[in-house]
Amino acid sequence: MLFDMDGTLVDSEKLWDVALQELAAVYGGSMSDAARKAIIGTSMAHSMRILHDDLGQPDRDPEASAAWINARILDLFRTGLRWRPGALALLRAVRAAGIPTALVTSSGRPLVEVALDTLGRDSFDAVVCGDEVDAAKPHPEPYLTAARLLGVPIGRCVAIEDSPTGVASALAAGAAVLAVPAEVPLPPTDGVHQRESLTAADLELLAALLGEPPA
Repeated sequence: MLFDMDGTLVDSEKLWDVALQELAAVYGGSMSDAARKAIIGTSMAHSMRILHDDLGQPDRDPEASAAWINARILDLFRTGLRWRPGALALLRAVRAAGIPTALVTSSGRPLVEVALDTLGRDSFDAVVCGDEVDAAKPHPEPYLTAARLLGVPIGRCVAIEDSPTGVASALAAGAAVLAVPAEVPLPPTDGVHQRESLTAADLELLAALLGEPPA
């Protein structure tokens, strides 16, 4: 099992909204809805480029902006991180069944370390962070790396995602994909199974996505 984090396991996109809008205000502007939607699921570097372009300030230093966002979001994660509907129950069921499990996120390691206080450090056999791969989502590398770390062929893995960027990454890697939209709608896509929330997901569904009977 390969789980995305933001918007999939935890309802953290609203916290990113707060941090991004605050930074936009510091820069004397306001982030557009279109830019916010484009940022969802992307790497920090790409997110900062989108924000700067949206504000009409493309020459700003993306590393300085990223440092500001990381500091603010760390504070928000410590106090405001909440599970997405059905996520905790599904994660517990997967772990109880002994299924190898990885967290595959575009967020950087310092932020993920804070999130793991909520998610549980024993909930995952491997963790792949956005700042620990050469190519971030939508490139397939994050999911291929996770499958390798688990020792499971990617074709025998189910990836759960909420964003177009994450879905593209998992599909390109060759995983079965369960999409649960959070902040942005996902268009119907071949090879992608959609559910309104993870409350509608269980071990039987996951097995069916791989074309096998439940354990």
